[in-house]
Amino acid sequence: MEKTIFEITKMDCPSEENLIRMKLDGISGIKNLDFDIPNRKLTVFHKGQIDQIEKSVYELNLGGKRISTEKTEQIDFEEHSNQKKLLWTVLGINFAFFVIEMATGMISKSIGLVADSLDMLADSFVYGISLFAVGGTLIRKKRIAKLAGYFQIILAIIGFGEILRRFFGDEKIPDFSTMIIVSIFALIANGICLYLMQKSKSKNEAHMKASMIFTSNDVIINLGVISAGVLVNWLNSGKPDLIIGAVVFALVIQGAFRILKLSK
Repeated sequence: MEKTIFEITKMDCPSEENLIRMKLDGISGIKNLDFDIPNRKLTVFHKGQIDQIEKSVYELNLGGKRISTEKTEQIDFEEHSNQKKLLWTVLGINFAFFVIEMATGMISKSIGLVADSLDMLADSFVYGISLFAVGGTLIRKKRIAKLAGYFQIILAIIGFGEILRRFFGDEKIPDFSTMIIVSIFALIANGICLYLMQKSKSKNEAHMKASMIFTSNDVIINLGVISAGVLVNWLNSGKPDLIIGAVVFALVIQGAFRILKLSK
């Protein structure tokens, strides 16, 4: 058994991890992949076929570079069932708040809440692609990624269209109290997710660290929507809601393009 370490300079979230996993899927010599996203390192445990592995990593254009290859006696790669249960919990919370924020956003006429709901959905997609596709074929994984990516882009484009319509035409002042209250609950939910991951015994593992970074970004967005709600009330204008909505929609589209990379 050999252990090869790669530096992946553009690997900074679970989307790149899934991209690499699917690119290397099907190379029979690979026994295990160990991701260290915060330090942008990938360790591949394999039997031979290093040229094929190295070529596949380079083809991703993520700044991959082989650092070292050495013999290893490690042969036991345990399945982290507790970690999977935790990620299922985080996925469930994100998807639940996608439904809640989408419904309350439409009722309260808040673009910010609708955009934040799509960000929650994007998170669910990132976790779900890897969890749902475990044991599946490469074709199945690519189909899931393609559907998820295009679905997010379509919803975000519709959202941008609504922002432009309100900005240049029929401006609607959203219910600021609904914006603030729902976002506070979303903030609490993301706080719970962070607490559960921090409490987990596997919190120091790369994937869990990346998940915590991902959820921390959601907390910042929640605070942005809360601030927009305060400004809507203070200025008696819907512009702050449109601005935060546009920012979050842009983040959703960026995430969608990352997911679409998985389908190539």
